[in-house]
Amino acid sequence: ELQHKDIHIISHLTSLNFSMIASNASFETCREKMVAEKIAPSAISAFESTFTSLVSGATGLIPESTISPSPDLLKTDEITTSADSSLLATTVVCKLNGGLGTGMGLDKAKSLLKVRGEDSFLDLTAKQILKMREDTGCKVKFMLMNSFSTSADTLDFFEQNYPMLAAESGLEMLQNKVPKLDATTLEPATCASNPDNEWCPPGHGDLYAALVASGCLDALLNDGFKYMFVSNSDNLGATMDTTILTHFATTDAPFMMECCERTENDKKGGHLAVRNSDQQLILRESAMCADEDEKDFQDITKHRFFNTNNLWIRLDKLKEIIEKNGGFVPLPMIKNKKTVDPKDEKSQKVIQLETAMGAAIECFQGATAIVVPRTRFAPVKKCNDLMLLRSDAYIINEDYRPVLSPACNGKAPVMGLDSKKYKHVGKLEEATEGGIPSLVDCERLTIKGLVRMSNKTKFIGAVNIVNNSAESKLVPHGEVTGNLDLTDAVGLGPLAVTTNDTSPIEGQKPGTSGLRKKTKEFMSENYLNNFVQAAFDAVKESGTNVGEGTLLIGGDGRYYNPEAIQVIVKMAVANGVKRIWIGKNGLMSTPAISAIIRERTPVWQKAFGAFILTASHNPGGPDEDFGIKYNCENGGPAPDGLTSSMFANTKTIQMYKICNDFPEIDINKPGLTTITGSDNSKEVNIEVISSVEDHVALLKTIFDFAAIKALLDRPDFTMVYDSMHGVNGPYAKEVFIGELGQPESVCMNAVPKEDFGGRHADPNLTYAEELVKIMGLNKKGEQINVEGTVPSFGAAADGDADRNMILGSQFFVTPSDSLAIIAAYADVIPFFRTQGGLKAVARSMPTSGAVDLVAKDLNFDLFETPTGWKYFGNLMDSKIIYGKTDYTPFICGEESFGTGSDHIREKDGMWAVLAWLSILASVNTKGESLVTVEDVVKKHWSKYGRNYYCRWDFEGMDKSKATAMIEKMRSDTEANTGRKVGKYTIAEADDFTYTDPVDGSIAANQGIRFLMADGSRVIFRLSGTAGSGATVRMYIEQYEPKVIDKVTSEALEELIQVALQLSDIKGFLGTEIPTVIT
Repeated sequence: ELQHKDIHIISHLTSLNFSMIASNASFETCREKMVAEKIAPSAISAFESTFTSLVSGATGLIPESTISPSPDLLKTDEITTSADSSLLATTVVCKLNGGLGTGMGLDKAKSLLKVRGEDSFLDLTAKQILKMREDTGCKVKFMLMNSFSTSADTLDFFEQNYPMLAAESGLEMLQNKVPKLDATTLEPATCASNPDNEWCPPGHGDLYAALVASGCLDALLNDGFKYMFVSNSDNLGATMDTTILTHFATTDAPFMMECCERTENDKKGGHLAVRNSDQQLILRESAMCADEDEKDFQDITKHRFFNTNNLWIRLDKLKEIIEKNGGFVPLPMIKNKKTVDPKDEKSQKVIQLETAMGAAIECFQGATAIVVPRTRFAPVKKCNDLMLLRSDAYIINEDYRPVLSPACNGKAPVMGLDSKKYKHVGKLEEATEGGIPSLVDCERLTIKGLVRMSNKTKFIGAVNIVNNSAESKLVPHGEVTGNLDLTDAVGLGPLAVTTNDTSPIEGQKPGTSGLRKKTKEFMSENYLNNFVQAAFDAVKESGTNVGEGTLLIGGDGRYYNPEAIQVIVKMAVANGVKRIWIGKNGLMSTPAISAIIRERTPVWQKAFGAFILTASHNPGGPDEDFGIKYNCENGGPAPDGLTSSMFANTKTIQMYKICNDFPEIDINKPGLTTITGSDNSKEVNIEVISSVEDHVALLKTIFDFAAIKALLDRPDFTMVYDSMHGVNGPYAKEVFIGELGQPESVCMNAVPKEDFGGRHADPNLTYAEELVKIMGLNKKGEQINVEGTVPSFGAAADGDADRNMILGSQFFVTPSDSLAIIAAYADVIPFFRTQGGLKAVARSMPTSGAVDLVAKDLNFDLFETPTGWKYFGNLMDSKIIYGKTDYTPFICGEESFGTGSDHIREKDGMWAVLAWLSILASVNTKGESLVTVEDVVKKHWSKYGRNYYCRWDFEGMDKSKATAMIEKMRSDTEANTGRKVGKYTIAEADDFTYTDPVDGSIAANQGIRFLMADGSRVIFRLSGTAGSGATVRMYIEQYEPKVIDKVTSEALEELIQVALQLSDIKGFLGTEIPTVIT
């Protein structure tokens, strides 16, 4: 009794506190925020109406004493009017598609959730519309009301899968959005980690305001449409019915609600009632019911009908009501208590104000309701519904509607999954990884605790399953009926999943090449675990089934690689991965990983993705850098959308999954290891595979190895290939010693070391100093005196073997020139020649325009992209994935020593080396003097002119100061345009923005450019690949069509001084001396 009084006092104080807050609340801050976001006036007015209800003390509750039960309603099988299909021409079908399904743990359009096989809600909806059009011979208008959260994914879905519907005008009407309110102040809530969380859809009652704001209502009326049929996208039973349409039209009612008779499964949902004061039909939702009225609310014999949210609306009457009320429909307020971040229960408490579209029944005088069969109501609100719909208790009929299986004898099983354990879809999918059990003979299913089910189980009659242990237990195969206690059943043993609590760690944002930090930071508590779990969650959210296919794991051999691999394996198994390939010794180059994802068979084992443990050219060791990146099923780096999802997950992560008892895998021994669960219900296969086999096999199909060998075997030709103690060593040995029969001396520093031999494995003139000296050059690319013979050809690779440096005897080839020359000679490589020749080339924006001249001369398509190989990957996949222009065969490159083609979706250092050797083989004739690298380059310059080019790197700079310098140049772009500096006039200064021609995505702030009137360029960028500090890159380029024999530093001397002046780099960073010059 005392406890009850305490609760009453606390409730009373809370109410008083809210009243005080409400009395001081003003809508103006909400209005200002909505106006700034360019929310339509009709939506602002509608939200102000609900806000006013809130602060005026309205609870949104409808007391039982103010209503009476609904009278008897007409049933559809009592309709006597004949169907008139001509009415379809003036009717529009609208699906409400604004929900994310956050209550079920989803963060994308709920309608994209697969419900039957590979078909999602939207798949079946699209098929229903197309079938209806086919059957009726009428192109019934179809539209969606999407929200700001579902629009992009939904439109992309239709473009990819149902382009004929995507092309129809007026497919989308965008739902409005409103601010979430801080529960303590009623001011607009804030969410620094993700500002999108500050907004929410205003409920499906926004249908009416959205129709006005979008102009759709007027457009539909002008086009002669009179009727609208509206339903939720997750209700696949709600299809166009001409009999109901004809009845609605005949009654001349302005509004009609489809209702069903309530059953035990529906007692917690809203119901139809009559308001005592005016005898108007109204809708009372669960959120409108006071606690003391809950018993009456759930009395299905008293309140017999519930709203299916299938509504029929006269558009002309709707227009009248909207005009009468000043631009909106005044709907009852629904107050929902949430957190500003739906994934973080500890985040700021907020109030979300919503309205229900069915509540508009009280706004239409003469509104009616009709009782429809349950076949028109099959929504998925909880995992109970989803499991039932996915089971054999439902079938999909010829109209693509889910209907109860005849074997159920007209009665669906009553589902009772543990609401705490199976609140989210992910948990249900873990529980039904082996398939959905048969439910056709099940009357009632109740599950308490964690279980694993399969399609080998058949539930009979009433089934009650309990598991009081912390580990998920297997439901036996065969027929299961009655009570079943799995608490003491055998579990998964080494495959048992442990869920460990964690919390977000700042700064886990992947850059263009993954996440890179100091090794010790990666080794700190939960750092690697958090990122890997965030990655798995994002990959699964994107639609990838990690239980099918294979996960590939490998790295560049740097310090902490072996330990990290074991962690990832244990977490992969815990996240549902059943097959894993690991490179022998944990080694695998980045290009090899891309090749294996794309090429390794059998198809049923094809890799769905890979974790690459590399920080590329950054130093390795316990005090240096470590990195991790994820590559997708096309072999390329994760796109922006996926990395953004990973980063968002790192900011809200609360737990990670791991199989603590999973045995350590011997990654030094090739072969297959199978680990089976103790209950024999599950097995995982881990295979240690050759690191080099697949990649080398692919390269042999691309190049003419016989021609290359003939060049290498010439007595006047020698070469050396520096792997810089990175992962490239085993590949260089396999290609040049194993395949091409060269002496071991060709391969230098070819043994991978965890610290790269204490060196910086970056293939440039500064860090590849040993090779550069052998080739007769200094770090400026200038010739030096050398004792003995200088090799004819030299090359170097970085830590993960995706970059390359090309050298001739006392001659350095810039990456930009290398790209242009490979493109010019592409036809000497069988891969290009046999496919009809090269079609397109691309370069990163900072790369010189040398390849542009080749593209113009040879009529190749040309693209200038931001830095990052994923942009090239999109162009390569333009036709295969996006169904657009085919740009392959394709060559691309970056000034940062990355070159490659569409044979994989990463840059490929070995590919570039073999491409150059192919060029040299093609220009050399047996018995004649050797044509050198220098000869090839100078011949190219004599034809196309020379792009004098260099890059200065300022490494380890203070990030805040470097950012300030970039921001100052960004803010001065307009002022600098037209400015004269020395002998140069700045024709345009800007910050490079790229609109992807394939997927339409926009990449902004990609680098400050000073484009001179004479074609010269100065560019500044902050690099996203440094493990610590900031790297400022300064790029200088000047084109000379005739004068090709200058020393680069002298040719660019005046332009370099202009660049230093424009940036004020000394003023910001305290130095004008770079750490690296390329």
